[in-house]
Amino acid sequence: MNLKMREKTSKILAVFVFFILLAPQGIMAQKNYDANETFKKLLAAMQYIRMYYVDSIDEPELVENAIIETLKELDPHSTYISREDLQKANEPIEGSFEGIGVTFQIYKDTILVIAPVPGGPSDKLGIMAGDKIVKIEGKDATGEDITNQYVMDRLRGKKGTEVDVTIYRPSRKKLLDYTIVRDKIPLNSVDASFMAAPGIGYIKLNRFSKSTGDEIRESILDLKEKGMEKLIFDLRGNPGGLMYPAVEISDHFLEDNRLIVYTQGLRSYPREFFATEEGLFEQGDMVVMINEGSASASEIVSGAVQDWDRGIILGRRSFGKGLVQQPFRLPDSSFMRLTTAKYYTPTGRCIQRPYDEGKEEYYMELIKRLEHGELVHADSISFPDSLKYYTPNNRTVYGGGGIMPDIFTPWDSTRVTDYFSDLVRKGAFNEFILNYLDKNRSSILRKYPEFADFKEDFRITDKILKNFTDFGSERDVEYNEEEFGDSEELIRYRLKAMMARNLWDVSSFFEIIVGIDEEYQKALQILQDEETYNKIIGMKEKP
Repeated sequence: MNLKMREKTSKILAVFVFFILLAPQGIMAQKNYDANETFKKLLAAMQYIRMYYVDSIDEPELVENAIIETLKELDPHSTYISREDLQKANEPIEGSFEGIGVTFQIYKDTILVIAPVPGGPSDKLGIMAGDKIVKIEGKDATGEDITNQYVMDRLRGKKGTEVDVTIYRPSRKKLLDYTIVRDKIPLNSVDASFMAAPGIGYIKLNRFSKSTGDEIRESILDLKEKGMEKLIFDLRGNPGGLMYPAVEISDHFLEDNRLIVYTQGLRSYPREFFATEEGLFEQGDMVVMINEGSASASEIVSGAVQDWDRGIILGRRSFGKGLVQQPFRLPDSSFMRLTTAKYYTPTGRCIQRPYDEGKEEYYMELIKRLEHGELVHADSISFPDSLKYYTPNNRTVYGGGGIMPDIFTPWDSTRVTDYFSDLVRKGAFNEFILNYLDKNRSSILRKYPEFADFKEDFRITDKILKNFTDFGSERDVEYNEEEFGDSEELIRYRLKAMMARNLWDVSSFFEIIVGIDEEYQKALQILQDEETYNKIIGMKEKP
């Protein structure tokens, strides 16, 4: 079948499937249509196509395309997931996959181990950061054919299965052979957890998966042992995920029996979720950081914290994704995630922003925020009185889509010059650090055996910086003196942070990079100023 005819047929089928999907309790039922007659109509149309259509057809593909096109007509977040894509789609939600447990990168046509996952099968065997996997199952694993997909196809696999790898380690004369037994490998939700200042903890969360609740619990307990009395909770760029971890996390912050979130839909029963007595951090000042990339579960947490005057929300208006998807299994084991309800914060605000102008306009809205100046000017967005809600402390909060922060922080693009962006885009930072550590890893670790020493004393010298800009020039990033001056501090911090990540872990990257993070510094400042904090939260005196 030619492409145009296939697209046309798919759209026709999409209409039929649309009727079938909604007929039992939706549009058809509302207009008194006979659902059975509609179903018969679809079957008859398909039978006529099978029997009389001029060309051969791929019926499974037509039906799949029809479902996809139908869901596009409903809302921006109802989606179809094929049987083949289901496992990959679920990994961020499940919070794990099965494999050998390393983070890696293709470096000069070679598989470079960035770090073994702590406690994973590779870590237990002594595989180290900086090792290069040169053979897999006895076959060469180097060269231009080596891609990320190549590596995942060969190193991932079912728990309990074995894979043989050969490793080149610069400090050893001979190649090292390992037989690794694959296991379940966690995808960590917590990027960073450390003490930002005496008495003030910091946690950065990147997603909401099945493991998130346990990770947050461990982080809070660890920070409290280190003396945490106040908290910066960083949800910037967190797109959300599962709802239940959001409820579990909010429960840690809110007192018993306080409403966290409720869901409601035209054909689904309202559901309310309340805090329990299990909270680990129900007292103590806190700042939640959000931005335009914070969505869904991130908005549940920040909305609950804001509506109960539990903490201060700092940043920019969040994404505005407040639709609840329910998975429905289809006969061929594919899935349809269908929107069945909307999220509402404790004051009754609907998190979801409007999508009645179509999916394309919906996703273009973030670009429009930038064009309208919303990301840099607090007064560029206004809400009608009908979207005003009030907290127990009589503070005004706003509905209409997304969570509006209590303290607006503009997007700072002054350091992010074209020169800096080109260095990132061309991979200059990453490749330079890998080259540098390939030669200097052992000497750095001898001089700075602990991360705290490295953080305090290591410096990106002018010589390192000059070598980096020369390296960038070799990668076709033309040196621009003026833009380099604007970005110099950011470049130095990024080089040091990326070096720390490769030597220790992801958390160390953030512990360094926050030194140049103005939003983080603002949050820290607020928590260190009790009078200002209480004034913003609307609290006259501590309970």
